[in-house]
Amino acid sequence: MRLSTTTTVLFLVLATTHTTQSADIDIKKFGGAPNADITQAFLSAWKEACAATSASRILIPSGTYKMGEVDAKGPCKAPIEVKVDGTIQAPADPKQLNGAEQWVKFGYVSHFTLSGNGIFDGQGATAWKQNDCNKNTKCVRNSMNFGFNFLNHSIVRDITSKDSKNFHVNVLSCNNITFDGYKAIAPADSANTDGIHIGRSTNVKVINTKLATGDDCVSLGDGNTHLVVQNVECGPGHGISVGSLGYYENEAPVVDFLVKNVTLKNTDNGVRIKSWPSTAIATTVTDMRFEDITMVNVLNPIIIDQEYCPWNQCSKKAPSKVKISKVSFKNIKGTSATKEGVILICSKSVPCEGVELSEINLTYNGAPTIAVCSNVSPKIIGKAPACTAPTNKVI
Repeated sequence: MRLSTTTTVLFLVLATTHTTQSADIDIKKFGGAPNADITQAFLSAWKEACAATSASRILIPSGTYKMGEVDAKGPCKAPIEVKVDGTIQAPADPKQLNGAEQWVKFGYVSHFTLSGNGIFDGQGATAWKQNDCNKNTKCVRNSMNFGFNFLNHSIVRDITSKDSKNFHVNVLSCNNITFDGYKAIAPADSANTDGIHIGRSTNVKVINTKLATGDDCVSLGDGNTHLVVQNVECGPGHGISVGSLGYYENEAPVVDFLVKNVTLKNTDNGVRIKSWPSTAIATTVTDMRFEDITMVNVLNPIIIDQEYCPWNQCSKKAPSKVKISKVSFKNIKGTSATKEGVILICSKSVPCEGVELSEINLTYNGAPTIAVCSNVSPKIIGKAPACTAPTNKVI
């Protein structure tokens, strides 16, 4: 029998689709059910998916579930997707997570996807009340909602992280991971609830994302290269931060960070680079680009702070040894909650170099904001405030 060209093409498309379709693994198969603890059901589903030689998809349907700490790790033999459409709740009591650094960990996997309209609820209210890190340097660090560790070519899509006890997400040593449509939600007074913290990773993208937290919406630790934050809404929170750096031994450089098309609303800082003074730690920060950003009632909209010393837990007698260079702030507009729209406090021992201010249009109570600068001579392009020397404490 002769087949028409159209029929042949359709047959090939259907055959290809069939061979590449993921095999679904519903947690019901392992006894997972709403209003019950699904810890073992999920781990059993992960074990099956990780052993499969073709792509698998773990399904957590709509409903409310309980789950203890899980460590889902590879290496695995084929791509895995975890699709969550329900609400998964962590224990409200921090002690019930048994000291786990993260509540839900995914690690040592390539081609991993976490997707769906689901919510991971850290139930952090009790932990926030117990948090005394602002006065106790040896405070207990509670569990983060997520840890994504040593992942390659992976994506987190549309998932919501709610009320984490600590950071919502910690990304460590990942390569080519994207957060698209991800959301983080916590009250403005929830301590240390960074939306996404990224460390020692390459090619990380945070796009089309909404972050409302009690700390940095996005924060970068050391050792990061080629990062993008784009089309993101931030607020409340502490803004988008590079650092703090210069605190831990053997910190690696931070290179190539683009922040573009971002709106910050009612945040304690806007876009920020921060490093600690009075430490022996030397590293570098270079090629930072902050572009097309809107500020709405933001404290310290543009800030480099190389005298970062939260809660006065350090000395400022010696300057920071973190070298900052090639930093541009371009087309940043909106309203500031402080008259200083631009604060550039750089290190006396390693002054900032290659800093540019271009088309900065920020107002405070209807008047243009001012720029306060120390140990830096930024290049002014187009409209931007000229630098003045700090006359007193501005941050």
